[in-house]
Formats: sequence, structure tokens, C-alpha cells
Amino acid sequence: MSRRALTLLLSGFLVLALGVVGAFQEVPYVVLSPGPTENTIGEVDKKPVISVKGRQTYDTKGALSLVTVAYQGGPAAQIDLLTALRGWIDPTVAVVPQETIFAPDRDPKEVEEENTVEMSNSQDSATAAALNELKIPYSMVVTVVSTEKGKPAEGKLHKNDEINSVDGKPAKTVDVVGDAVKAHKPGQSVVFNITRGKEKLDVTVPTIAGPEGQTLVGVLMQATYKFPFDVDINVGDVGGPSAGLMFSLGILDKLTPGELTGGKRIAGTGTIQPTGEVGAIGGIAQKMVGAKESGATVFLTPADNCAEAMKAVPDGLRLVKADTLHNAVLALDALRTGKGNVPACDAG
Repeated sequence: MSRRALTLLLSGFLVLALGVVGAFQEVPYVVLSPGPTENTIGEVDKKPVISVKGRQTYDTKGALSLVTVAYQGGPAAQIDLLTALRGWIDPTVAVVPQETIFAPDRDPKEVEEENTVEMSNSQDSATAAALNELKIPYSMVVTVVSTEKGKPAEGKLHKNDEINSVDGKPAKTVDVVGDAVKAHKPGQSVVFNITRGKEKLDVTVPTIAGPEGQTLVGVLMQATYKFPFDVDINVGDVGGPSAGLMFSLGILDKLTPGELTGGKRIAGTGTIQPTGEVGAIGGIAQKMVGAKESGATVFLTPADNCAEAMKAVPDGLRLVKADTLHNAVLALDALRTGKGNVPACDAG
């Protein structure tokens, strides 16, 4: 073998070896893919997803499915370059920088705890929204779940404190409290009126700037509702707030005679406020793929996600715009009866 041929052969082996090593090099990206779907009027592990006690319920048919996004990667389990490359090639998944899911200054355990609390808040907000739609009264308080280590609220607000008001404004919801804090400039103080045990206190907490410049005090809150009957939602280890709309629809379907779905397989997504407003979510492309794979033919889409969804909707999946719970119910009624308006997503 000539020296030139030997050099080329050795170079080829070196390039191959470097390529193999590089393919298994960890990279700071996260792969998002279609996750499992759960029928909110069905069962998980032979248990109803939604159980109601103390109130009459009615039979349901079809499916009102929540959709999820699964992910690979993160600070504790980074993916390799080969996995990221496969993701970039696959049109059904997304590869995003790790910091878009896990903020650099956040402990992954804190993120997991926050997702769990968000799911719990979502379930309570969904129940509240359904009861509001049915004009069934209930009461609510905002409570402290935890405070972030090193943040201003640490040591000032305690777990299970009930927040009555912020700067004199009633704490009607978790979002109202959050917005009241964000209305301050970093460095200003916020006055929380709380109930701790049997005592009412005014607690002054300074604010700081968050990683994106937002004003925060470092408190994780939860809405604690007092409903006139028990609503239990069982979805396993699914986290985050994006199933709120589908929970509300599932609760409504169980509490009212007739069938919201008309026997169809409906899927959807969207956060929910107790007042019924539907909010935008992330991972809409992956959620639509999951919906289609589950057999759904209709996908309830938050109004603010419509433009993005139109660019990636799978064939055979009809997008229905949902801006409020009430309008989502009207859209399902129109789909079932063939009468009335079914609001469609548009690219605008």
C-alpha cells in the first residue's frame, strides 16, 4: 500500500472515530415529542379520570381527550448529539435549547414541583370554571405552597399562609396575586395581608428582578377551593396547566344530561381560568400529532395558538378555535347537532 493510500485510510478511520465519539457527546438540547393522551370522560388504570361525589352525574360517550408533550433531556439527563440529529430530521418532534424548558437559575426539582402545583391548580381552576358555567356557587382562597430559597419571600411567607389581599387588592385568584406583584418595579415592596392560623397579618416583602426582568418575590401559590361537592381528577404523573380546558369539559359532561361529544372523539388543549378564559400553551404541533394518533377528528385549539397550529395541523384533524369554556361548549353543541357556528382557526 502506498504512503498516500495509507494516509487516506488512517484519516478515514480517524474521521469515523471522531464522528462516533461526537455522536454520543452530550448536548444542551431537549427533544419534545407527542406524549400520551387521556380521555377525561374515560378511565386510567380502571379508575375514572374524573370522579364526582355528592352530586348527580350522567352517562357519557365518545372522548374528550387531553394531550401531552413528552420530553427527553434536561440538566440531569442530557441527550447526545445523535438523538438531537434524529429529532431535527423527524417532523413530528421539536428540538429546543435546554434553557427554554429548564431555566439556568432553576433547580430541576423546583421545576418539577412547580409543574405538579400547576397541574393541581389547573384541576381546581377547571372545576371552578365548570361550576361557574353551571352557575353553582363555591368559595376560594389563595394559599402559599412554598418559597424559593434565597428569594425575598423566604422566611416572610410560610407554607399554608392564606393570602387575603396584595397592596389592599383582594386576592381573588393566583393570577391576580401574581399580576399585583409584577405591577411593581424590582426593588419595590409588596404588602401581603395573610391569615396564618387564626391570626391576620400584614407582611411586607421586597421584590427583585427575575431572569427575564420580571418582578418577583419567589413564592409558589395555589388556589384552594371549597366546592359544594367533591371532584377528583386522576391523571397520574402528568404535569403542567395545559389540560385545564379538557378537564372543565369532562366535568361539565358528567354533570349535565346528554353528551357533549355526540359520540365523537374530541381532543384539545388550553389553560383555563376560573372565569372560563382559555389560554395559550406550548408544544401545539406535538399535541396535534398525539391527538391524531389517538383517533381524534376534532381538536379544540386556544385562540392564541391558532396561527401556529394552522402551520402544522395533521391531515384529517379539524381545528376548532376555543377562547372561552362557554364558546367551546357552544362549538361542541354545533358539531353535535349540525346547527350553529363552529369557530375555525385561521392563519391571522
